[in-house]
Amino acid sequence: MVKLPVYDLSGNKVGDYDIDPSTIAPRVSKQLLHDAVVMYLANARQGSNKTKSRGEVSGSTKKMYRQKGTGNARMGAKRTPVRRGGGHANSRQPRSYYYRLPRKAVQAATRMALAAKIGAESVVVIDQLAMEAPKTKALVGAFKALGLEGVSKTLATASHDRNVYLSGRNIQGLTISPVSDLNALSILRPRKLVLTREALDWIKSRASA
Repeated sequence: MVKLPVYDLSGNKVGDYDIDPSTIAPRVSKQLLHDAVVMYLANARQGSNKTKSRGEVSGSTKKMYRQKGTGNARMGAKRTPVRRGGGHANSRQPRSYYYRLPRKAVQAATRMALAAKIGAESVVVIDQLAMEAPKTKALVGAFKALGLEGVSKTLATASHDRNVYLSGRNIQGLTISPVSDLNALSILRPRKLVLTREALDWIKSRASA
């Protein structure tokens, strides 16, 4: 059982939250976490790199000069890869790096990432995060009070909160997401995972279910 301190937006401790990481994930597989992270990074690649082959560069296909009698080495068209301005011998073509692990493996990796983050005491719990209007200064001040200034972090709320999203979208090193949209990469990449109490309740209820 792990006892997580709960803070308000002023950085004051207002209580504790008891949670057992083993109820979220009985074990943590480093291999599965690695596979999931590699999948998300691969799917984020554009795959738009391209070089021209000898059939795509401009230039005549005519033989540059006759093969014999000139004293030079024999030479074909000017678009050959051995000449400057010619095409690439093994040209790169656009491709998709997308692939997908089985759904149950992806879900298990997300739970394992949450359990690992909680076990490493890299989770910060906020009692309540309600903003009447978008205000970046208020959110920056809250992170400073919590000692998270300049630290990469993911903020997970119980549901999509437009005011919170608009307040934090320009803060460097911060990612904001509903707790239901978290994945292994968004949990493991930042140094800290910031959760509201309601978001942690959602995780706990899904784990018990």
